[in-house]
Amino acid sequence: MLRQCPELLLYERMMTTMMSRFSVVVIGGGPAGLSAAIAASVDGASVLLIERAAHLGGILKQCIHDGFGIERYNERLTGPEYAFRDIQTLDQTNTHVLLQTFVSNISKSTNGFQLTLCNRHGIVRVEANSIVLATGCKERTKKQIKIHGTRPAGIMTAGAAQYYINVLGQMPSKRAIILGSGDIGLIMARRLTLEGARVLGVYEAKSTPGGMLRNIAQCLHEYNIPLHLEHTVTRVAGNQRLRGVELCRVDKALNPIRGSEVGVKCDSLILSVGLIPENELAESLGVPLSEETGGPICDHNNMTMVDGIFTCGNAMHVSDIVDYVSESGEIAGRGAARYMSMERNLVAINVSKDFLYCTPGYINYDLLVGETTMFFRTRDVRKQTVVRVFVDGQELFSQEYQSLRPPEMEKITVDFSAELKPDSKIELKMNY
Repeated sequence: MLRQCPELLLYERMMTTMMSRFSVVVIGGGPAGLSAAIAASVDGASVLLIERAAHLGGILKQCIHDGFGIERYNERLTGPEYAFRDIQTLDQTNTHVLLQTFVSNISKSTNGFQLTLCNRHGIVRVEANSIVLATGCKERTKKQIKIHGTRPAGIMTAGAAQYYINVLGQMPSKRAIILGSGDIGLIMARRLTLEGARVLGVYEAKSTPGGMLRNIAQCLHEYNIPLHLEHTVTRVAGNQRLRGVELCRVDKALNPIRGSEVGVKCDSLILSVGLIPENELAESLGVPLSEETGGPICDHNNMTMVDGIFTCGNAMHVSDIVDYVSESGEIAGRGAARYMSMERNLVAINVSKDFLYCTPGYINYDLLVGETTMFFRTRDVRKQTVVRVFVDGQELFSQEYQSLRPPEMEKITVDFSAELKPDSKIELKMNY
């Protein structure tokens, strides 16, 4: 069994000694946190994994559709199957796990970091040499978008609707409108249809869909669910329960066009309007966040600009493929296990305006060994494009793409070790 059992004995030992010390503390037991804990433990570190839910696996527990693990395992797994493989691997390590446990405070100490933990057994303090933040992301809610009207029952996020159906076995809708064409919204359009609901349409304010093309084909086209681009919901009607919504066309600035309003009767409005990296703990530690990703700025080992604090997964930047989430967790776990307090010599990675973002933002020259993995998104939809990496004006790497879309994250792996110098300039550019 995993070392959260006997969880009480571990917690009592911590309380008796008043303080326990670990090399690495991983916060978050989703796919990124699991991979980080495994990688750090395999590297020889003593690891504590903290998860606020009752079970490990994160959001994967409610994702019963397949498509996970294609990159990592060359198989199409469901979310629970994918999580189970990591949990089995974790069981073979010396990682200690605390479930239903919250981190109420993190502070810098003379020997690293001090964390205050609380759960049903009490409050305890733990020390760590390094910390991995694998806190994931959260959905933008109905209170964060501008829609006129009250907020009756029936308005919920796509993730909440997924939880109702897949975990609780409860049907949240019979006639649904889905606002936003993100991947979760597309998947829920199919899921609701399979359970007998009628999905009247998926409405997207932008001129291009927000989800992966394969999900548009598999979740909408195969089930004859219409996708309406350049449309949004401007008003909801209903007191206790949603009775209908007002739909409206929008202009290029995403402003509603007067006179195009249409009322539609429905009992549910499912929101798939974006994900936000969850970084309250990072902000409390003074970790600088990227305006483009909403996650911490980090180097190629996934260490943030605060020494000893590492980040990974959707807390670093929202990924569309769980395999990449796990990969970033492995990078952070290894970096945290090998962390030693020392001054960093950071070389910035500069990107052209064609990129929406690229992560990591820096290469730590002093710890550069082997290849560096970089993830990026294009700012606009592009046809045939070549992504080029330059070091001091000399092309080091190039990759050709038939097309690039903002919703679909891309990965490149570059070996900087032979060419990079402490004062080098790294540039990423797109050329047609």
